[in-house]
Amino acid sequence: MVLRFGGVLLTFAFAAVFLPANSMAAVHGWLGMGEFPAAPLTDYLARSVSALYGFHGALLFIVAGDPVRYERIVLYLGVANIVFGLMLFGIDVHAGLPLWWTVVEGPPVVGLGVLVLYLRSRLGAEL
Repeated sequence: MVLRFGGVLLTFAFAAVFLPANSMAAVHGWLGMGEFPAAPLTDYLARSVSALYGFHGALLFIVAGDPVRYERIVLYLGVANIVFGLMLFGIDVHAGLPLWWTVVEGPPVVGLGVLVLYLRSRLGAEL
């Protein structure tokens, strides 16, 4: 269920790939981040990161269908989420993002990774 829940959340990111630039700018302003930089690289990064998150969500759905079979991928997902969450935290601090953003992005990803590893350890008891 944890992997499926993550899959649902992450596949919503596909919608941002097709979001008009003015809508991205509006959300950016609504979040209190100031004016959205209208530049090709900013547009590319926003859309490609959203696509990557979406594909990650699809992978979670596949793995959730048979976590015992994909146990090595579950291990990878747990460790990768911990490392990624720590990286996000560092990136957010370095980039000067608002405290609320920093708190709700990196630490929950770390927590998800820890939870995935914990649940993976329980798979052995079921075999």
